[in-house]
Amino acid sequence: MRKILQKHLFIILGWFFIGLAGLGVILPILPTTPFLILALALFSKSSPRFHQMLLNSPRFGPVLKEWEEKKTLSRHTKYKAFFLIIIAFSVSVAIVNDRIQLQLLLVGIAVILMFFIWRIKEEP
Repeated sequence: MRKILQKHLFIILGWFFIGLAGLGVILPILPTTPFLILALALFSKSSPRFHQMLLNSPRFGPVLKEWEEKKTLSRHTKYKAFFLIIIAFSVSVAIVNDRIQLQLLLVGIAVILMFFIWRIKEEP
């Protein structure tokens, strides 16, 4: 009984994180890839079908496969993430142009995100 509840909880959480990743595509403050990695991990323990669905995704599948197999990201993927972070956070900073504290907070979050992405190992 406990295993069945755990399996269903992991599936629900996996879909929740996919939903957050979907919001992350639209909202600049939410990252997409970490939520997809969390969903992938949850599905690997609960639903082989949903796990394969994520790995076979044309848009996110290759990055998730690389992460799952080697715990690495390509330099190209890192640069693409940096570009998206810079664009998204620049738009956000421009929108709140009269609030300097909020602008500094957004810049700080962007720098921290880029720092953590840069520290992820690259494929050899």
